[in-house]
Amino acid sequence: MKRDGHTHTEYCPHGNVPDTELLIQQAIKKGFKEYSITEHAPLPKKIYSVAAGEKVIWDTASMALNDVEHYFKTMNKLKKKYASDLLIHIGFELDYFSAFEDWTTDFLNEYGPLTDDGILSVHFLPGKDGLRGIDYSYEEYKEGIVEELGSFEKAQTLYYQTILQSLQADLGPWKPTRLGHISLCQKFERFFDEPTTYPDDNKILIHELLEQVQSRKYSLDLNAAGYIKEGYQQSYPQVWILEKAKDFAIPLVYGSDTHGLENIGQGYEKVQQWL
Repeated sequence: MKRDGHTHTEYCPHGNVPDTELLIQQAIKKGFKEYSITEHAPLPKKIYSVAAGEKVIWDTASMALNDVEHYFKTMNKLKKKYASDLLIHIGFELDYFSAFEDWTTDFLNEYGPLTDDGILSVHFLPGKDGLRGIDYSYEEYKEGIVEELGSFEKAQTLYYQTILQSLQADLGPWKPTRLGHISLCQKFERFFDEPTTYPDDNKILIHELLEQVQSRKYSLDLNAAGYIKEGYQQSYPQVWILEKAKDFAIPLVYGSDTHGLENIGQGYEKVQQWL
């Protein structure tokens, strides 16, 4: 079945979706038979106590907590309306924060029973003055994380350590079991003057990550949004990681990471050809 496992909605403040129904109609036209709505879950209530960088990064990172019930109501209506044309799943793309595991678990215990799919992602890392954004802008990533840690390699290491920590975290029975765009730390790699390839230590770290993904029976987001990023222009994760994932027989789920009508089905043919 032609499936998109990673899409967003009008509830995403940094997206450009006028109406999720238009996305669904476009997905049906493009021949998709299965479609996961995975809006950015609300951030922990106390996130601003550790947040750094531009406030807009945090204000626009996720849907608001008071929108969650309306989100489910709206998406379930669409799920029923288009049931004969498209199998629609509803869930979250959930951010992992080691300092807020209890809050995240409580959130999942409350709303997890309403979901039937989900993605676990890392968009923020400890950096200058607190948590900083990985993928908001090159300047934010460079000044807030890479320069604070001392090198791109160290930022890469911390990112994969955090991904591994998210995989190992006990977030309760409703924890998502698919890891989102696990090479997001490379998004701006073409803009850096220093080497951005993977040193041997980080390749070993990724091997350990994939071993644990396999042992826990998780899957990976094969995210095509990277193809349209000027500083990256390839899939998340890169082909060499995907090849290792296939060696481990880890399920790979295509994700457009749609944030606008023009993103529906993006990169699907490239992913299909590679597979």
